[in-house]
Amino acid sequence: MNKRGCLTLLSIVLAFVLLRILLGCFFAVYQTEQVIITQFGKPIGEPITDPGLHLKLPIIQEINRIDKRFLEWDGMPVAIPTRDKTYIHVDTFARWRISDAKTYFVRLRDERSAQSRLEDILGSETRNAVAKHDLIEIVRTDKDRKPLRDENLKNVPTGLGTIGVLPPIQYGRLKIEDEIKSKAAGKLAEFGIDLLDVRLKRVNYNPDVLDRIYQRMISERRQIAQRFRSEGEGEAARIAGQKERDLNEIQSTAYRQVQQIRGEADGKATEIYAHAYTQNPQAAEFYNFLKSMDTYRKVLTKDSTLVFSTDSDLFGLLKRASAKPQALPPAR
Repeated sequence: MNKRGCLTLLSIVLAFVLLRILLGCFFAVYQTEQVIITQFGKPIGEPITDPGLHLKLPIIQEINRIDKRFLEWDGMPVAIPTRDKTYIHVDTFARWRISDAKTYFVRLRDERSAQSRLEDILGSETRNAVAKHDLIEIVRTDKDRKPLRDENLKNVPTGLGTIGVLPPIQYGRLKIEDEIKSKAAGKLAEFGIDLLDVRLKRVNYNPDVLDRIYQRMISERRQIAQRFRSEGEGEAARIAGQKERDLNEIQSTAYRQVQQIRGEADGKATEIYAHAYTQNPQAAEFYNFLKSMDTYRKVLTKDSTLVFSTDSDLFGLLKRASAKPQALPPAR
């Protein structure tokens, strides 16, 4: 290669190096991030938060991009005992952002370290807060919120126990979450992190606790069913008693009416008999004869045995009936 070719190659290399150095002096900052410039690994100056094109020294200075949006932390479910010795699985999540990028970079460097620190601090504060309160405080959202209550439990007799009755609470889950946030925020501020919100995403019962809860629910349902049965049996007894009273009243009224009608009929018949006796004595005698025959027919049966005196009417009647019939006089 001649001298002229070497000069041309050297010029191209120098131009390329100058271009790389020139391009290395500029960098862009986006709206969703902030930049910290480090020189030999140490941050210099304040974080750059304004979006746009910025300058830096090439080669010796590097840029470190840090997100300035709201970030999330989603903790793993952890078994925690409450103050009343009930184990529950608590699943927690939080929202946070980087408020002091320089402190954050010096203390933590990257988001992975920040998530680990959040896990330690928020997990610890969550365990402390849950362990200081009863289970009802964790379950109920707010102490002023009225829980849904079965309408069938409103008139439960006191003898059936305190079914459907919840103990009073003083805080509620919202206040417990605020307590976790306030205590953890001060610790996270030392790392340049601003804790925005903390929530108990899900609370699950331990399997042993679930069995006790199910048994209590079954017991409550059985007590309600027993109350319904008792009320039904009482109502059935009342209806049966009312039926008996109504039936007796109807029967007594009907019997009174029958006796009244029968008495009126007997009086009317007696009046008719008396009137007939006074009008025709022979007809009255014939009526008495027919009544006697009807009485004999009802009283006497095939196997009846009677003892009569010789002067009784029935004996005379039977005697005349057994005698030979007399010849009738010839007709004229």
